Amino acid sequence: MSGDASNLALLIAVIGCDGSGKTSVSQEIVRCIAENGPVEAAHLGKQSGNIGRVIAQLPIVGPTLDRLIVRKTDDTRAERSRKNPGFLTALVICAFSLRRLLRFRRMMALRRQGRIIVTDRYPQLEVAGAYDGPDLSVTATGSALVRWLALRERAAFEWMTSFPPGLVLRLNVDLDVACARKLDHRRELLAAKVAATPLLKFGGAPIVEIDANQPLDEVVAAAQTAVRRVLLERGLSPPSTDSISRAPDSIPV
Repeated sequence: MSGDASNLALLIAVIGCDGSGKTSVSQEIVRCIAENGPVEAAHLGKQSGNIGRVIAQLPIVGPTLDRLIVRKTDDTRAERSRKNPGFLTALVICAFSLRRLLRFRRMMALRRQGRIIVTDRYPQLEVAGAYDGPDLSVTATGSALVRWLALRERAAFEWMTSFPPGLVLRLNVDLDVACARKLDHRRELLAAKVAATPLLKFGGAPIVEIDANQPLDEVVAAAQTAVRRVLLERGLSPPSTDSISRAPDSIPV
């Protein structure tokens, strides 16, 4: 059952594979809306990749820990459909999910205060094992404690996904383009995200498809046009055309 959104402000979710430009696009949308009303940015991803890259750069122990994390990640992805990871790995996974849940709760509090929200990423339950979904399986084998953690993680995602966005900006990018923009990311992991992106429906939320293979300024312009349209439909004051400036020539992230 979907959450009650009758008293909530508009939520715009920017989603797509790494390298599609999510962060740059969401920042530009926030900047434009801020000139006409209260708006807040929220990152609703797991952010484990950023932490992993920081760990990899640690002196002496960094490379070893990074290889261990990568191996555990591969094992988890390959086996999650039939066997959950061990307790310590599952506990780390749940810790990341808890961080995401706390950010989501803070975001919801701001929505109830009337602030428009622009999110980088959004939780989903529609594609098993895909990014921004649960990392533990409630049907896979494993210890009773790990299965309990999986149920808790699933419950958190069911609650978050009960509040579908008011608008989803789906940034579609080809695998080769994503890899060229994200040289520090593994191709096979980007391939899985590229494949999963068009399958996400976010509970029937309105979705605008954007070709993120284009230069960044064109991607931003398409996103801003979609945002202006939905703001007008809701009787809100959209950012004026004069306030929309050319996006910086940076590599999408």
